[in-house]
Amino acid sequence: MPLAVALPAELAPTGDYETRDLDWFDATRDRAVPARLYLPKKAEAGTAPVPLLVFSHGLGGTRQGYSYLGRYLAAHGVASLHVQHVGSDGSIWTGNLMLLAFRMQSAAMEREAMARVQDLHFALDQALAAPEWAGRLDANKVVVAGHSYGANTAMLAAGAQIWRAGKQLPLRDARFKAALLLSSPPFYGEGSPVGIVGKMDVPALHITTAEDEIKVPGYHSPPSDRIAVFEAMGSEHKALAVFEQGSHGIFTDRIVAGGEALNQQVKQATQELALDFVRQVFGLQPVALASWHERYKPLLARFELR
Repeated sequence: MPLAVALPAELAPTGDYETRDLDWFDATRDRAVPARLYLPKKAEAGTAPVPLLVFSHGLGGTRQGYSYLGRYLAAHGVASLHVQHVGSDGSIWTGNLMLLAFRMQSAAMEREAMARVQDLHFALDQALAAPEWAGRLDANKVVVAGHSYGANTAMLAAGAQIWRAGKQLPLRDARFKAALLLSSPPFYGEGSPVGIVGKMDVPALHITTAEDEIKVPGYHSPPSDRIAVFEAMGSEHKALAVFEQGSHGIFTDRIVAGGEALNQQVKQATQELALDFVRQVFGLQPVALASWHERYKPLLARFELR
């Protein structure tokens, strides 16, 4: 369950960025799309626009989550837009505990999975069109990202293929030039991941741990599933970082998952890896990922760069 926590100072930089909570509404779908934008202050009129990462939370998350990542990126010149999916957000934790399993399963149904992708499309439309920061975000340097269920959402937005009645569902948003995937599960009930992500062609970074096990009512996914998704993905340029230790929740804002010391180390490494990935994808720092690996070898069970 997501918790509102105060992150250690090392994980919550106070650099030149601002935080905006945005309460958007998609009238065409009659659906609220809340979001939180971490915006570098150097992204001001008259300066070069900054890259943008659009983040999708896991099951039961909110726009406040994964703040350690949004804050760090913004403090280092990359805007981070965290979208809240109202059909699978923190509201599932409220209400009768006897019905929690039902709420979790309902949040994972196909209709909500598709709606989450549309949330990302809509949020990106809104962010790029907002007069308040027109020209401050670079529409040609946009990365989609997500954790767990959010990684599935990100993959669909970046080119994963789902077919129904002989037709491919139109979910891809070509504005997403790369994908950053934390703890990516396979697509439940859709068979081999090769048929779904095998034709994805955007650069992709997969981050997981050797203990990254997913357990929710009616669904179990071992750590090996994360590796299978990476191997199946057709991206010509892709990378995999597997931390030796850490549970599935270690990539959320929770500071005790995996133990406080390890948790902070993994989060700090993930912050730097995400930033290095964005910089390398857009040619801002061509060998960033290789140098990251050298810095964090002691924490890693595996690292691949293809």
